[in-house]
This record gives sequence, structure tokens and C-alpha cells, in this order.
Amino acid sequence: MAYSRGTNANIIVGAAALFTYEAGVLSDADLPTYVDDESFKDTLSDDADFRNVGYTMNGLEIAFQPDFGEVQVDQLLDVAKLYKQGMQVNLNTAFAEATLENLLFAIAAPSTDLVARGAGNSYDLELNISSGVIGECPVERGLVAVGPGTGDCARGSELERIYVAYRALSIENVTVSAKRDEATMFEVSFRLLPNDTVGSYGKIVDRTIPAGAQS
Repeated sequence: MAYSRGTNANIIVGAAALFTYEAGVLSDADLPTYVDDESFKDTLSDDADFRNVGYTMNGLEIAFQPDFGEVQVDQLLDVAKLYKQGMQVNLNTAFAEATLENLLFAIAAPSTDLVARGAGNSYDLELNISSGVIGECPVERGLVAVGPGTGDCARGSELERIYVAYRALSIENVTVSAKRDEATMFEVSFRLLPNDTVGSYGKIVDRTIPAGAQS
């Protein structure tokens, strides 16, 4: 095979659409089936169990942080062996749409803390900022993001990359602001946890959109 400098079609540029699984922890059985000639963004939008968080800022970042232990021996000035003793995966983004639904998601609050307007009420939505109680379980929700993948722009060879996180828990401080010269955004860092069956955090899928699909 002749030498090639590289393949520009494998360069990915562009943001992803982020969806939350409103029912809580996500499994493969909860994901909708891929539909021919349709982007997975549209498929998720038609599923009532998934909610699009809307605009995001600075894209989506997934950080893999392995933790390795060391074995040192007398005869070497460096370690003789490394062994994996831990793993941590984080997903970072910023919600540019400062809705109470997104704030509820960002602070990992239970859905019961968000009350919709009812008869005789003088508000549309009310978010109860609760301290919680002793022994309260943290709220975990599933995440799915759909962004551009490798491939060229010709119909039938377009690829989208799908990021699936089974258990996501917001663990960092979330700031709510109202400033004259700056949009209100929720910067959020999700700690991803493995599921109980095979210890998987989720998956990343490269999917070809068949010719004729609408973006």
C-alpha cells in the first residue's frame, strides 16, 4: 500500500446535540431503534423519554482519567511496572439555555423539585432549592449526544457519532448569574459511572446515515 499523509475525511469538526434521559439511569434497551434515512437526533427528538437541552457553549468534552499504581524495585531508578488501579470518566459542557429544566439537570435535583403551573397558581415553573435529607440518593440520569462523525459530505457516506452515557451525575459547583454583559449559562461537569451488568460507562457509535436522510 502506498504511503498516504492522512485522510482529511477523518477530521471531525462541529458541536453535538445533547439529550437527557428523563426517566433516570439509561440502558441499551431504553435507546430508540435507529431509523433508516433519519439522523439519530431526529429519532431522539420524537421519543418522549428524551429531552434536548438545546444550545450549548464550548461543545462537549469527555475526559478519561485512568489511575495507575507503581511498583518500584531496588535495581531501577524508575518504576518496574505500572498497574491500573482506578478509572474516572467526566463529561463537561455548558448549557446556554438557562431554563429551569436545564438547571434541575445541572444540579442533579429530583424531578419533584420542579413544579409546573397549575390552576390558581401565579407562576409558570417553580424550582425548589432543597438541601436534601440524610441518606438521600444522588440523582443519576442518562445522557446521549449526537454530533458529526468521520466521512465526507456525499449522501450515503455521512457519519454521525453518538455518545451514550448510562449513568451521569453532576458533581461540580453550578453558578446561576444575571449580568449586564454576559449570558446566563450553566457550566456543568458530569461524573460518569459504570453500569452494574458489564461495568460499562456507555459507548461511542459511528453510524452511517443512508442516502436521502435529512440532517
